[in-house]
Amino acid sequence: MINWLKDAVFYEIYPQSFKDTNGDGIGDLNGIIEKLDYIRDLGANALWINPCFDSPFMDAGYDVRDYKKVAPRYGTNEDLIRLFEEAHKKGIKVLLDLVPGHTSDQHPWFLESKKAEENEYSGRYVWTTHAFEGIGGHPYISGMSERAGAYMLNFFASQPALNYGWLNRTEHWMSAPDSPEALATQEAMKDVMRFWMDRGCDGFRVDMADSLVKNDDENKSATAAVWRSVREMMDRDYPQCALVSEWSNPWQAINGGGFHMDFYLDHHGNGYNTLLRDYETGGEDRSFFKKDSGGDIMRFLNDYLPRYEATRENGYISMFTCNHDTPRPARTLSEDEMKLFCAFLLTMPGVPFIYYGDEIGMRYLDVKTKEGGYQRTGSRTPMQWDHTRNYGFSDGDPADLYLPQDERKEAPTAEDAMKRPDSLWHVIQELIRIRRTYPDLQADGSFETVYAESGKYPFVYRRGDMIMAVNPSGQEVTVRSVQFSGRSPLYTIGKASVHDDLLTIDTQSFVILR
Repeated sequence: MINWLKDAVFYEIYPQSFKDTNGDGIGDLNGIIEKLDYIRDLGANALWINPCFDSPFMDAGYDVRDYKKVAPRYGTNEDLIRLFEEAHKKGIKVLLDLVPGHTSDQHPWFLESKKAEENEYSGRYVWTTHAFEGIGGHPYISGMSERAGAYMLNFFASQPALNYGWLNRTEHWMSAPDSPEALATQEAMKDVMRFWMDRGCDGFRVDMADSLVKNDDENKSATAAVWRSVREMMDRDYPQCALVSEWSNPWQAINGGGFHMDFYLDHHGNGYNTLLRDYETGGEDRSFFKKDSGGDIMRFLNDYLPRYEATRENGYISMFTCNHDTPRPARTLSEDEMKLFCAFLLTMPGVPFIYYGDEIGMRYLDVKTKEGGYQRTGSRTPMQWDHTRNYGFSDGDPADLYLPQDERKEAPTAEDAMKRPDSLWHVIQELIRIRRTYPDLQADGSFETVYAESGKYPFVYRRGDMIMAVNPSGQEVTVRSVQFSGRSPLYTIGKASVHDDLLTIDTQSFVILR
């Protein structure tokens, strides 16, 4: 396992919305460089940057037109290399966002693949034999090229699926995963990865990592084999570079595919979802960290523990405050509730991720869709730095901003949060400091439940010699354990005390005992 991941805390940046330095209303790489000290001062020591490659931006950059070229609106390849260099000087690693399952329909590979004459790229994408032969059970487009065939889509209409083969082949045009054309696609993606790792990139977050081989088995064994091949290349040539998957199945991603980390995604009803976004069904919010919601920590543990136990020797489960696809927690949680969740996040096993703006409580906005965002767009609005023009995000005309900003008088800013000692920003900063100080709280430290009971509070868990307890309810609660004896609070949100083996923890409180 890569040593630097043990105490890594990632900060996710949606580059369009982080910091604009040239006044065009869109964030850029120089803006990220300008704010590296802010990220370091918060305590994060690693970045995940959403796609910054050349794209027509039909899906916010997840439709790549050139994997080896930075999108001009963000800067140049030289700017990205300088970002790697400046980040490294400050002890910050940088992961790029890799989209391996599809490209833009404007990618040169696809433009060649559309041609009637057979060429090097004819098999780079999934095509049927003729225009009237569809792809059952999968989205496809036909009649849009001189080539006589229908091509498969991976997501939006502008995203043709790259060909990694089909495990269960039912049609003559389906390639095997070990066919020359499927292996050529694998090698082309490895080439992209090597290109950026050679220039200073520290690894990749992999978009839709489980989507490669089609008609795969229930264990995604053929797709996992592709990633094992990638991991072998990285272990051999780039042993300090990391991979995190958008898969949310660590048995497959970590144990099968060899990823260092796998995201615990916000899928409705899974354990992570029950913590802070359990409000879709019937509109009632049953999230555990929502005060007096009636949330049940066992819904989390019953889902999380099997994942953790099965993969803890091989990699890390990564939870996050939010990401670019997920409603911001401030959509439903108060600052006090978010403090408790962040305390939990930063004291659990695995590698945590903080989404830009969540550290100051930026809210989810009801805004018009942009670049294929739809309901996700409300979590992608520009960062609110201070009270200057456009909250310090850009000097440009407000009408030119990538997305509208929060117009409330009480809209949070980083400037205000950093000035207020009891802010969420300072809570996160202090918890990261504690996490980094005590190895028991880092990614690979042990984990056990001390007290957890359905429908009751608090939730108490142990990491090595440290014990954490959280009570998101509106009532003071007590719990006994011989493990509390001789311990005292190291860090507290709210109020908590220990007398012999009795822990008393006040309403909406969190404590670390040592």
